[in-house]
Amino acid sequence: MPRPGLEIADIFRDHGAAWRRANRGHVSHAQLKVMNAIEGCRTAALGGYVARCTNPVCGHTTIAYCSCRNRHCPRCQGSQASEWLEARKAELLEVPYFHVVFTLPPRIGAIAFQNKAVIYDLLFKASAETLLTIAADPKRLGAKIGFSSVLHTWGSAMTHHPHVHMIVPGGGISADGSRWIGSSEDYLLPVPVLIRMFRGKMLSALKAAHADGRLEFFGDHARLADKAAFKTWLEPLYDTHWHVYAKRPFAGPGQVLAYLARYTHRVAISSSRLVSADEAGVTFKYKDYRIEGPGRYKTMTVAPGEFIRRFMLHVLPKGFHRIRHYGLLASSRTKVDTLTRARELIAIATPAQPPRSAKPEQPSGDAEAPDKPVHPCPCCGGSMVIIELFEAGSTPRNKPSAMPAAIGIDTS
Repeated sequence: MPRPGLEIADIFRDHGAAWRRANRGHVSHAQLKVMNAIEGCRTAALGGYVARCTNPVCGHTTIAYCSCRNRHCPRCQGSQASEWLEARKAELLEVPYFHVVFTLPPRIGAIAFQNKAVIYDLLFKASAETLLTIAADPKRLGAKIGFSSVLHTWGSAMTHHPHVHMIVPGGGISADGSRWIGSSEDYLLPVPVLIRMFRGKMLSALKAAHADGRLEFFGDHARLADKAAFKTWLEPLYDTHWHVYAKRPFAGPGQVLAYLARYTHRVAISSSRLVSADEAGVTFKYKDYRIEGPGRYKTMTVAPGEFIRRFMLHVLPKGFHRIRHYGLLASSRTKVDTLTRARELIAIATPAQPPRSAKPEQPSGDAEAPDKPVHPCPCCGGSMVIIELFEAGSTPRNKPSAMPAAIGIDTS
């Protein structure tokens, strides 16, 4: 039977230790760190605090455990996405938006797994340069555009499938900076042209990376360390179909943020897709993109160890940025001025800045700061305040109330 409230962390806690033992010597430090974070997230292992209702008639008490805030943890992405999206609101333009996706062929995906930092970075650069170059061509759009790119490394069944999602405003600033050049409402740039340039840039970049000794090869691909063997291995990719997707899915800028929320802070699989898990296997929902219509929604069952292996495929290298901004949206000192100029050129007002709230009066030296409201009381709706902090691995002095059922307080 389906396990109520089943989460990714439950699978890791139940089967992670056995998987680590079975794969000792083949699990990276980064993967171990992710597993430890997910297994300990919002448990006593990370510490937490006790909150109590201030209503003396009620006094309901609950325990809240700290979150791990690891970017691969499914439970910690909601608040991080909200913070990121809030910052993006000021960057929206009143123009059509397009969704563009650049995908690596499976042949390159195989060596990308052995060279994540290098090849994922090349994917970002080749796709961004392709869009910027073709958009700037006077025969196409003839403008400097801007966009945000988000790396995903998975398919629906958690297989390795590296691709970049881009959210692109439909237009840009002319080369002389004097006018806004809008794209057609339903058409941004020609996909066949995007494919040809992306393929050329990516293959050229791979050759250069190999020549510079930045690529490593193991197992069945060890022979590709030889320059001639690598060149021969690349040849079929010039005739392989490269997938680039581009369409306008938005009715207006208001939909862009909701769309971004689906892509920016997603991990390989969310707990909502889990159906059941036991010693025999983990069953989860996935989408078969080869099928059109309702028949594409299926379930798959894999051994617990295989489920963990697939999840671990998508752990990113330390410090690798999976969200990047280019062109008009590139992070720089002039970004605000650039967007202001863009709004002027498309004749819209700069979004009004929210009024700054008055700085709260600081308490005197001996005064205690007021307790911080944490969460509405589930019993009476009163204010919950922190009454105790406890360290990782320790037990709080205060005990939670038996009724009602414990509530979760988001500490991320």
